Amino acid sequence: MRRGQLSDYFEGIVVKRLSAVETTPAQSHQHEFNGTIELRRLFGDDDRKNIPARFIWLGQEQEAITVEGSLTWYDARRRHPTRTEYRLYYYENEITELMKQGDVFFLAVCRDGSAMVIITPADSTIQNQLLWLFGLEDQPEFQFTFQQIEGSHDTELDFTARYILDELGIEPAEPEANTLDTLIEKFGLVFPTTRIFSELARSSLPEVSAKDDPDAALVAWIDREEQLFRRLERRIVAERISNGFGSVDNADVDGFLSFSLSVQNRRKSRAGSALENHLETIFIAHGIRYARGVETENRNKPDFLFPGQIEYRDPAYPAERLFMLGSKSTLKDRWRQVLSEAARIENKHLLTLEPGISENQTDEMQTKKLQLVLPRKIHPTYKPEQQSWLIDVHMFLAILENRHVNSD
Repeated sequence: MRRGQLSDYFEGIVVKRLSAVETTPAQSHQHEFNGTIELRRLFGDDDRKNIPARFIWLGQEQEAITVEGSLTWYDARRRHPTRTEYRLYYYENEITELMKQGDVFFLAVCRDGSAMVIITPADSTIQNQLLWLFGLEDQPEFQFTFQQIEGSHDTELDFTARYILDELGIEPAEPEANTLDTLIEKFGLVFPTTRIFSELARSSLPEVSAKDDPDAALVAWIDREEQLFRRLERRIVAERISNGFGSVDNADVDGFLSFSLSVQNRRKSRAGSALENHLETIFIAHGIRYARGVETENRNKPDFLFPGQIEYRDPAYPAERLFMLGSKSTLKDRWRQVLSEAARIENKHLLTLEPGISENQTDEMQTKKLQLVLPRKIHPTYKPEQQSWLIDVHMFLAILENRHVNSD
C-alpha cells in the first residue's frame, strides 16, 4: 500500500548556513537574499510577490515556534534588456529574530505554491533529520544548495519520514483510512487504554513476527498504533470542536486551551507507553526474563530491568549479568535521565525511535557508557561513523541471550 511520497508535499528546497550579515537586523525590518542560481532553480524566472510562507524555528529542547508570513521573489531589473538582479525578500518576525550566525536555513516550496522557512541550530539533531529527509548534503555551506524533490531524491513517507514531518506540523493522509476506521469503530468516541490499543495494533498485522524480525516488528507495530490513534483522535477532537467552546460573546478560551493541551499531553504519554508495550511483547517472544518499571535504588524505575528486581537486589548476583534498557520514543536531552536509574549496571542501554541524533549527543552517550539501540530501519538516518557504534533490537536481544538472561 503506497504511503505517499515527499514530492506529494514539496517541489524543491534550498539550504545554507547563515552568515553574520544575514542575521543582522535590517534597519527597514526587511531581510534580503541575493537571487543566486540555486534560488532561481527553486522559484523560477517569473516574479512572485506575497508568497504565503510559514516560518518555523526548531531548537534543541524548545517546542517548535511557528509564524505566518510571506516572501517576495522578483527581478529588480526586469525592464533592463540584458541584465537581471533577482532578490528574495521577507519581513522580520519572531523567527528571524532568533536566527544566529551558523544556523541552518531551509527554504522549501510546497506543492500548493506556498513556502516553508525552517531555521535550526547548527549541527543539531533536527538539522540532521531534515538533511536526511530531503536528501541533502551533510554539511551545508554559506551558499545555497538546491534539491528538487523528485526521482532519486524523493522519499517514501514511511515511519521515519512521517516522524520528521510531524515536527513540521505536517500530517500525511493515510491511504488505509477505511481499514483503520473499521478497526477503531468499536471504541466510539472514547480512548481505550494504551495496552488495548497496542494489542489491537499487533493483532491487525498478523503477518508480522517478533520472533523472526524484532526490528521490523517493532517499527510496524508502532507505526500501526500511531495510525489508529490519530484516526480516533481526529474523531474525538472533531466532535469536541463541533460542540464549541462557549458562545460568541462568552468564549471559553481557558476551556479551549486546556483541551488543546490535553491533546498534546495524551500524544506524548501514549507514545512512550506504546513503545514499552511492544518491547515487552518482543521480550516474551524471545523468552527474555525482564521486569518492567520496578524500583532499583533512590526510587528510580528503569523501563526494563534484566533479568529482574530480585537478581538486581541480590549482592551475590553477578553485576555483569544485569542489564537495563531505557525506552524513549523521542530523546532530545532526556537521555541523561537513565544514567542514574540502576547504579549496579555500569554499561546501560537506551532504545529510541528518534532518527538522526547529532554527533555531539551520541559522542557524549559513549563517554557516559550509554549504548543507543534503534530499530535497524532508522540506522541510515545517522552518519556512517555513528552507524558503526549503533546496535539494533536483534543485536540487543543477542547480548541478553549470550548472558543467559532468558527463561530457559
